[in-house]
Amino acid sequence: MKLVTWNVNGIRACVKKGFVDFFQQIDADIFCLQETKLQEGQIKLELEGYHQFWNYAERKGYSGTAVFTKEKPLSVHYGIGEDFEELEGRAITLEFEDFFLLNVYTPNSKRDLSRLSYRVEWEKQLKQYILSLEAVKPVIYCGDLNVAHQEIDLKNPKPNIGNSGFTTEERGEMTSLLQLGFVDSFRYLYPERTDVYTWWSYMAKVRERNIGWRIDYFIVSNQLKDNISDVNIHCDVMGSDHCPVQLEIQI
Repeated sequence: MKLVTWNVNGIRACVKKGFVDFFQQIDADIFCLQETKLQEGQIKLELEGYHQFWNYAERKGYSGTAVFTKEKPLSVHYGIGEDFEELEGRAITLEFEDFFLLNVYTPNSKRDLSRLSYRVEWEKQLKQYILSLEAVKPVIYCGDLNVAHQEIDLKNPKPNIGNSGFTTEERGEMTSLLQLGFVDSFRYLYPERTDVYTWWSYMAKVRERNIGWRIDYFIVSNQLKDNISDVNIHCDVMGSDHCPVQLEIQI
């Protein structure tokens, strides 16, 4: 199977920058979006052969996720559990015969860290939700997770220690999840590969100079790790401040 995740930073804008061409070229079995930034009815994507599932934020032009899949899922769930009110359209779970696919746009803790406590609460609830899925069948968890896990995952780690996306708390939550029986698919295959990122600031020449962060992931249950064929980060694909990440896995 070929799966793709991409924070498009506004699907309507991304469509004007070549989204459909990339979508058709990559021909993924499952294609996940984050930060769609629209409400129902504001776009009509003609994606022949795909079932479309959208989760919209209540706030207009904000957040949002979507999943496009060739195979019709057995079930679809929006949010991260019944006990956590989620009004920002940040998660979609699709159940297939042999696995769950969880597409997530993790809350950003903000530059001043004013949302860090909410972010940590989200992470703890999400962890319990993922474990409840994993108790039934393996999980493929993907999306913009808004954290560079290790120093190797961003260009300039030292000056960013404690900054949003590289706090001890955020990195610790990722470590905690992996220790529960999951693997970061890219690092599993390429433990020492450097200078491979998925997000760059819009500041002048930052992307050109590859001053980036790897904050978009495919995390998979341990029992699936040996099924991973490859993970490709499409750094050359424009259209957003993030680039697409591709997972190839035998299921």
